[in-house]
Amino acid sequence: MESWLVVVSILFPIICSLLFLLLRSPVIRNSIVIAASAVLILTSLGFAYFFGQASIDLHDILGIELNEIVAVLDFALLAYIIYVGIRLHSRIITILALAQLIPLAYFELTYREALQRSGALFHLDGLSIIMVLIISIIGSLIAVFSIGYMKKHEEHLKLEKSRQPVFFFVIFLFLGAMNGLVLADNLLWMFFFWEVTTLCSFLLIAHDKTEESIKNAKRALWINLLGGVGFLAGIILIFGKTGGVLVSGLLEGNNVPSELVLLPVAFLCFAAFTKSAQLPFQSWLLGAMVAPTPVSALLHSSTMVKAGVYLVVRFSPVLAGTHLGFMVALAGAFTFAVTSAIAISQSNAKRVLAYSTIANLGLIIACAGIGSPVAVGAAILLIIFHAVSKGLMFLCVGTIEQEIGSRDIEDMDGIMKKMPFTATVAAIGAISMLLPPFGVLVSKWLAIEAAVRMPVVLILIVIGSAFTLVFWTKWIGKLLAVNYIKKIPREKLHPTVRSTLGILLVIVLAASMGIVFLFNFFVSPQFAGITEERIMGGRGLLEIAGDGVIGSFAYFPIFIVLGALALSIPFILRKVSPEKVRQPYFCGENCEIEGNIGFRAEADTETPSAFRNYYLRWAFSEETLGFWASMISAILIIVLFVVSI
Repeated sequence: MESWLVVVSILFPIICSLLFLLLRSPVIRNSIVIAASAVLILTSLGFAYFFGQASIDLHDILGIELNEIVAVLDFALLAYIIYVGIRLHSRIITILALAQLIPLAYFELTYREALQRSGALFHLDGLSIIMVLIISIIGSLIAVFSIGYMKKHEEHLKLEKSRQPVFFFVIFLFLGAMNGLVLADNLLWMFFFWEVTTLCSFLLIAHDKTEESIKNAKRALWINLLGGVGFLAGIILIFGKTGGVLVSGLLEGNNVPSELVLLPVAFLCFAAFTKSAQLPFQSWLLGAMVAPTPVSALLHSSTMVKAGVYLVVRFSPVLAGTHLGFMVALAGAFTFAVTSAIAISQSNAKRVLAYSTIANLGLIIACAGIGSPVAVGAAILLIIFHAVSKGLMFLCVGTIEQEIGSRDIEDMDGIMKKMPFTATVAAIGAISMLLPPFGVLVSKWLAIEAAVRMPVVLILIVIGSAFTLVFWTKWIGKLLAVNYIKKIPREKLHPTVRSTLGILLVIVLAASMGIVFLFNFFVSPQFAGITEERIMGGRGLLEIAGDGVIGSFAYFPIFIVLGALALSIPFILRKVSPEKVRQPYFCGENCEIEGNIGFRAEADTETPSAFRNYYLRWAFSEETLGFWASMISAILIIVLFVVSI
């Protein structure tokens, strides 16, 4: 049964993606999007139901030689990327694609027989199943959200011919490739899917075909191709030292001394840094925000960036207790602290979310570098909670932007009365990234516990956590602030938009309420073979035994109270009539400007009222920190390679 789940999770979205290119009817296309998303979600739940470890070889099921087919597809993919580089007059894209194609061809042809005997193609365990659940559930919901969002987006662009067939083609191709990446046990297969996601991200970022979008798409492509070169180098070195390319064979039973594979794993970590936009490679992810909001949500939360941290977490047993592991942890923690600081200076909501994403990915990588059971547990929990909360926040920002015509936090005055549903959902999503009893805070607590034996890493994590408090609190304050609005318009949302936001909100709440179940059922099994220390959950409480201990939360009573308060917010706000709100005194006659309170200033000019946050740009701006942070990160990566030799 598990074999067919693997086939469906990879091939089904790819087949659907081809249908989108053939079918031009919006009604049929939207129906397929909804149906395909439902199938993907049910398939991922099937993995959870049949949870366990298993190695799967699809040769017997499909009756064909898959290794050679993937090799041919890999060459075709790289050849197409070379064509893209030539067409865009980008030498760096062309050179980096050739830097993969030439050594890959030599490697595949020279060791063809040995590679064909590589054994199982896919491997199931707790980590891969968690990733499939995130990709298939969050990614599918984003696809459904796109139905309503892209319709309005194209109306805004005034397109004569819809580009949605290509958009949904790339989205579902992307989801299939991501499922293939996290399920693959063969590193060459993983590399193929890795580069498919690289190409898809380029196509998605460039979707609007503006000069800015193409420029940022090119940057994303060459940075991720650079990581692809590192990935391929790691594969070739691993094969040279172990004679195989199976991840399970490398990690299970400690058959291979870790010191033999430190350099290859260092190359894989370098690839992960580029894919996860760690300093100094953060610019591609920041540039990706020019794409439509579903693309930002897909790249920043559930899929693209998670591929990088997945790779580091997968190889965390090799990193544990080594100098390489310490450098990986240090690089991740440094990215977490610096990008959290830069996020304070941002008023553009998407840039705040982008820097927050980079920061959280840095924290996950730091935990994977530490490599202890508590640290790896924290990393996996962070992957889960960050995906659901950040996916929700990106979709909320896109919805707000389409309504008010701005993504600036300072333009969200009175949003709670203008868009009560979306603002409430966004506020809860932001709170879930910050406060107890939500899972992100518990995961950060675990990370701090795990880092106590690395004082420098610990200090950076604590500082970064303090910075996150600043930028999230400012934003939450804007979302919850209520100013004078004479008439409250009824919020109108497309059904797919409203339903997606609602479902994601339920998932955010349910995931945090079920953290003990998630930890015991999915996370704990990952520690088999890493250490004999035990990690366990108590009755309704989260307890850690081993190399870290945390306090406990009585989750359910707290969530019942929070849930009641959240549900009551829209009703309470609608009961606050304009007559009950005391108008401010501005040394001038009050007046109404576009539904908000203002005043008449000199020469009887109407001036809107404004309340603004501090952004401390003199200390935390990109201009102030960006260059030096990138230089320090580059040095850390160089040292990372030095200590792995």
